[in-house]
Amino acid sequence: MRGMKIAKNSDMKDEEKSNLEMATLAGGCFWCVEAVLEQQEGVKSVVSGYAGGHDKSPTYEQVCSGTSGHAEVVQVTFDPKVVSYESLLEIFWRAHDPTTMNRQGNDVGSQYRSAIYYHNEQQREAALKSLKEAQAQFKDKIVTEVVELDTFYAAEKYHQDFYQNNPGQGYCTYVIQPKLKKMGLNY
Repeated sequence: MRGMKIAKNSDMKDEEKSNLEMATLAGGCFWCVEAVLEQQEGVKSVVSGYAGGHDKSPTYEQVCSGTSGHAEVVQVTFDPKVVSYESLLEIFWRAHDPTTMNRQGNDVGSQYRSAIYYHNEQQREAALKSLKEAQAQFKDKIVTEVVELDTFYAAEKYHQDFYQNNPGQGYCTYVIQPKLKKMGLNY
């Protein structure tokens, strides 16, 4: 992953931005989901943040307390001519365990729930279809929520590109790197 250039929305021309779409996904710790999706061809940016709760402008501490109602999410800007929304959902199912309620590994709490926050009716339909198809890959019932995105709040700056900026940090070494390796991605 070192040396990998991740495009940011601010680096793009307005014309390029107009051809892009967004997806908002929650699959446990946003650092993990971000590290996986940043490596996908056609993904232009991944922003870690919060969604699905009731607090306005939540902080990391509020979200971690479990009282804000928010989940840790990533908002993905992607080029649908290169990678489809459906393909991103296939990666999403492989990148976490969607059968565990409010938990991914040692990360426990409603902020680590599995959710697809759709942006429009086509995404809602695609998400429901993808969930139904993914169920065949899991013995246990998928508990992923499929809900309309209300508001996305970007997380604090130090959470952005976390794995890329901190590959030797303990969580990155013991949780993110094995996940990337399992998915056949750079680590």
